[in-house]
Amino acid sequence: MKRGLQLLMMVFSLTVFAQKGIVDTAQIIIPNRYNTAEAQAKPYLIMISTDGFRYDYAEKYNAKNLLRYSSQGVRAKAMIPGYPSITFPNHWTLMTGLYPSHHGLIDNFFYDYKRNASYAMNDRKNAEDGSWYGGMPLWGLAENQGMVSASLMWVGSASDAGGKRPTYYYPYHEKFSPSEKVDKVIDWLKLPMDQRPHFISLYFPEVDGSGHHFGPDTKETEDAVHLIDKAIGELVQKVNDLGLKNVSFVFVSDHGMIKVDSGAPLEIPAILSDKNRFDYYNSQTLLRVYVKNPEEVKTVYKELKAEKTENYEVYLDKKLPKYLHFRTKDDRYSRIGQILLIPRAPKIFLEKGKKTSVGKHGYNPKLVPEMKATFMAWGPEFKTNLIIDEFQNTNVYPLIAEILGLKIDQPIDGKLKVLKETLKK
Repeated sequence: MKRGLQLLMMVFSLTVFAQKGIVDTAQIIIPNRYNTAEAQAKPYLIMISTDGFRYDYAEKYNAKNLLRYSSQGVRAKAMIPGYPSITFPNHWTLMTGLYPSHHGLIDNFFYDYKRNASYAMNDRKNAEDGSWYGGMPLWGLAENQGMVSASLMWVGSASDAGGKRPTYYYPYHEKFSPSEKVDKVIDWLKLPMDQRPHFISLYFPEVDGSGHHFGPDTKETEDAVHLIDKAIGELVQKVNDLGLKNVSFVFVSDHGMIKVDSGAPLEIPAILSDKNRFDYYNSQTLLRVYVKNPEEVKTVYKELKAEKTENYEVYLDKKLPKYLHFRTKDDRYSRIGQILLIPRAPKIFLEKGKKTSVGKHGYNPKLVPEMKATFMAWGPEFKTNLIIDEFQNTNVYPLIAEILGLKIDQPIDGKLKVLKETLKK
């Protein structure tokens, strides 16, 4: 176990999710924010995301704490991520109730042709610029309605997306251990009632890092699952020790993980090498093509179809399956591109000379079940010993708003009725 944890720490220090440059580890506090008297009487909710925690990991690796807490509360057979099943799009979906095509984070890296600028998840300037993010995050909803919120490194939490940052937050870094993060949450809950956050979002990257570097079926990933499970156990125990009786927990992930065929990757079609005609964006499990001359789209599509093999599909974006919500008519920010090349799992696209990882995600969760995510919830607001069917992750947002008594004041894709059955009231 000790060797495994040493490897994990090495992995996390190298992860591509870490933002560029030196990051201050100090907490940022927005001054002069207080809970209203009405907010002080409302429940507390801690929303925990463990990146890459596949829907079956809890049983597969015997995550004792999570299995026990979810048996005392609610558990979904799986949660369906938005497409593509990638980190930034799905964390922002969970926090806004919108599909990736509707909130604008359609990938971890993309280009916006309207603003003539690129977004990269590991660029702090991008990550903290709220103009890239559509929708109203739950912390913004809470703050607008007189409820103090806090976040430990959730996607977008250091930005002014929706108009307001959480009252308490940290710029993204990976220097805190899971146990240190737990202690920071407890410190927030020890604050005076008028300053104590009622909505807390907490992010753990460790399981995703292990899945990428070692694969989902390895001792290293098992160790990462146990590391987070231990931290969840510490969190629940320390919350209980505070004597707060109205704290509920929602445990989610953004996507799953699969071992890919990194030894025989697919080549980028030769036609796309002409940069005068095309831009392409390769997340390896999805290749998005932007054709610079719109009149050429159909011709290029036919050429790419003629080149394709049985290892990938070619779609005009407007012809993508409707259930993915990733078609041209869904693309509110015009960031997707007109043609999509989608490899069949476990195949990936890889440019010559580029490296990849053992484990990947991003595939269609309907066709690749390893992409499915986790949902568990427990505490005084939730029913006990309840297992529910699979559902789309957009529906977490209205559930949390309902628990906290927050009024949703703009359109979302999620529906409260989907998860209403999980609540006691």
